[in-house]
Amino acid sequence: MIFVTLGTQDKSFKRLLKGIDKAINEGYIKEKVIVQAGLTEYKSKNMEILKLIPMEKFNEYIAKCSFLITHAGVGSIMTGITNHKKVVAVPRKAEYGEHTNDHQIEIASEFAKLGYIMMVDNPNDIGKKIKEIKTFEPKEFKSNNSKFCKIITNFIDK
Repeated sequence: MIFVTLGTQDKSFKRLLKGIDKAINEGYIKEKVIVQAGLTEYKSKNMEILKLIPMEKFNEYIAKCSFLITHAGVGSIMTGITNHKKVVAVPRKAEYGEHTNDHQIEIASEFAKLGYIMMVDNPNDIGKKIKEIKTFEPKEFKSNNSKFCKIITNFIDK
């Protein structure tokens, strides 16, 4: 199963769902696809589309999915990589009214540059990227939280 999450953004991201539909129709995706669409309205005979789901169910889908396709929100990306999932991130873009600015392009680019995820700039190309997912070996994420806590503690103690 492939899990797709669009987050809870108040702006539509139909572009991504159209790209996934295209990839299914072209045979790139053969697995079941479950979508947490948030406020994006979209109908598809190829995907099970849910609006908002309880966190328990969300976590269940994360655990069961073979990989995660997501908008490039930091929370969604981090959920995928901290659960050792292969992540394909597709940034929302301001030019399409999907967000107020293009910070998701920067987020996805940086995570991809560091080797944690795969990034797809154009949802119409998602099928081609999915062909690569089997051989993609993401870098294991290691948190810097303890380092930052130590820096803050040392600063406070001095």
